[in-house]
Amino acid sequence: MMAVTEFQKIGIGLTGFGIFFVLFGVLLYFDSVLLAFGNILFLTGLVFIIGPRRTAHFFFQRQKFRGSLFFLGGVSLVLLRWPIIGMLVECYGFVLLFRSFFPMVFGFMFSIINIPFLNVLFPNISGSQKSLV
Repeated sequence: MMAVTEFQKIGIGLTGFGIFFVLFGVLLYFDSVLLAFGNILFLTGLVFIIGPRRTAHFFFQRQKFRGSLFFLGGVSLVLLRWPIIGMLVECYGFVLLFRSFFPMVFGFMFSIINIPFLNVLFPNISGSQKSLV
């Protein structure tokens, strides 16, 4: 198992708070201050988790340049108090940036179906017709 450094632990916390503030900002009708704070925390947490050099390398790869441009442009629009347009642009950039990770995430989500306890709770997901009674 991989050891997690103290900086990575701080980064996980910052990223978690960033996601929380972004979701909370969306729930409060696109509050620009919460969205901006969440974006800053998310990006800072990402730098703490994987390091500044690897973060810059991730965002500025040739094949991910368009996604980075949209994502960072959306963050800039949110910081300039255009929250709805900024979040739309940012979401499009997020999909472009992280589309290579989606098959892995979906594979993990569908592997949860094979856990026996969840199979009993959610029988329709796995395709079985057992009832809880």
